[in-house]
Amino acid sequence: MSRIDYVIEVLDSPLAMTRAQWNALLAQQPDASPFMRHEYLAAMHESGSATAKTGWTPRLLCLWEQRDSQASNERTLLGACMLYLKDHSYGEYVFDHAWAHAYRQHRLQYYPKAVVAPPFTPVPGARLLARDADARQALAQALVQWCTQSGLSSLHLLFISAPDVVACQGAGLMLRHNVQFHWTNSAVGYRDFDAFLASLNQEKRKKIRQERRKVERAGVVFRSASGNAISAQDWDFFYRCYERTYFEHGNAPYLSRDFFHRMAQDMAQNWLLFIGERDGHPMACSLIALSDPNPAKPDDQVAYGRYWGALERVDCLHFEACYYQPLQWCIAHGYRRFEGGAQGEHKMARALLPVQTTSAHWLAHPAFADAVDDFLQRERQGIGAYMAELEQRNPFKAGPS
Repeated sequence: MSRIDYVIEVLDSPLAMTRAQWNALLAQQPDASPFMRHEYLAAMHESGSATAKTGWTPRLLCLWEQRDSQASNERTLLGACMLYLKDHSYGEYVFDHAWAHAYRQHRLQYYPKAVVAPPFTPVPGARLLARDADARQALAQALVQWCTQSGLSSLHLLFISAPDVVACQGAGLMLRHNVQFHWTNSAVGYRDFDAFLASLNQEKRKKIRQERRKVERAGVVFRSASGNAISAQDWDFFYRCYERTYFEHGNAPYLSRDFFHRMAQDMAQNWLLFIGERDGHPMACSLIALSDPNPAKPDDQVAYGRYWGALERVDCLHFEACYYQPLQWCIAHGYRRFEGGAQGEHKMARALLPVQTTSAHWLAHPAFADAVDDFLQRERQGIGAYMAELEQRNPFKAGPS
């Protein structure tokens, strides 16, 4: 006879689990993204980008199956998730500033709170890494229990996958919807960028061609590099542009140069860089992330728009660097989807269509939980109406192209 016990273990670093152990669990998820890889989370930590000092105190929650028998004492990893204790709400992209303000008005502590998401990365995907639905449900319940025992005000799982939604609902969390804009390749794959343009209505097709001509007439020429072909000099130039973009908006950059050094070292295959040059000198760039190859679905590759910056101002340069160059590359390489990142209705004019995203929330204070639940019900209705309105502005031709 043997007895099965489920054990929760909470560790204080993403490094507490081995790369092989974490990534093997991630590979079993239907919506795995490169931003949940051990290398990515470890780089956030080791580079100083997401640590207690920057307001992201890591906790690694593990769900183990303990089997005690006369023959052995075995322990099997059933699930895990990374959470962060936050003393602010920056770098999350699901805004809860109003909730924190309401707590302050009532002289209640909103921070620290718990956030389950890769830092600074508004990309939908698996957050509760589990071997099956039962383990995922147990993991969600363990999160709520641990947050309760730790005296935290709230728990927030951001940009979660469909299986995570089911587990969070089972654990009593409230759902919140938002909207992103994603481009999808045609079912057979566009032959080239012109074939893609031909699928758009005349107004949008004309606008894109006009915008691309402005960049071309300004003498800007783009080149791309991926993986190990991105040189250290290219990475340095990218960071110069990335840093400038943040400073121009009055903020320090979230990610350190060392973070990208670690990406080049440990995850080179997941990055694609476009560099715009004028008169032989680099002057703008955009960095795109690439999904890990999926042997089960070789035609289901995804590209993710991440960062951009420029040292010179050129009309429509942002659209060329962040949309047209990546889309042209995706078409040429048979990528199925391009995710444009958080917010931005202007992306619809570039053929990125609205997609609903979901987050899940738990608040410890019963009265505030009721008030937030009421707010979220009304907000979901508003998001539904907003999605319906956006659908009326579809940039593609009606009917077959």
